Amino acid sequence: MRACRTLVTATSVVLMLTAAPAHAEDPGPLTDLVDAAAQRLQTADPVAASKWLTGGPITDPARVHQVLADVAVAAESAGVSADFATSVFTDQINATEAIQYSRFAGWKLDPATAPTAAPDLAASRALIDDLNREMVAEIAGSWPVLTGPDCVDALTSAKDTVAGQRALDPLYRRALDTATRSYCG
Repeated sequence: MRACRTLVTATSVVLMLTAAPAHAEDPGPLTDLVDAAAQRLQTADPVAASKWLTGGPITDPARVHQVLADVAVAAESAGVSADFATSVFTDQINATEAIQYSRFAGWKLDPATAPTAAPDLAASRALIDDLNREMVAEIAGSWPVLTGPDCVDALTSAKDTVAGQRALDPLYRRALDTATRSYCG
């Protein structure tokens, strides 16, 4: 049973890390951005599994500082406010860490459900870095919508579309709401 769960866990992690973007038949202007944010959130499970198995802390202030510095520079290069980008990515990081804390809590309450295998943390971080770059590009391309009067409606539509297409559970849906809460100013 434990070997089977290990295989299922490892397979689930690989599938989450390579999931294709969600595509709506008529995607709204923020769907690609929100989908990238959802994909980034989905890295929380393999990252949590890796940290669980290595005894690493969920929070990594040095990594957070580097991510925020990188997205600020990328945002400014793309013509987007560095303050806006750091606010968005702070929310994204907080939401991702919340999922990891939730997983740790579940594994502490029921150790039999804890992962026995996880992908290398460096591989997950490389994917996160790629998604960060994609999100900055999407923010730059969506800037008129993000700063416009229709942002809230476009964001709500995009979150509903992505949550449905990615079959986000209530925890991931709440995390997506948190990760995107600064999008419309």
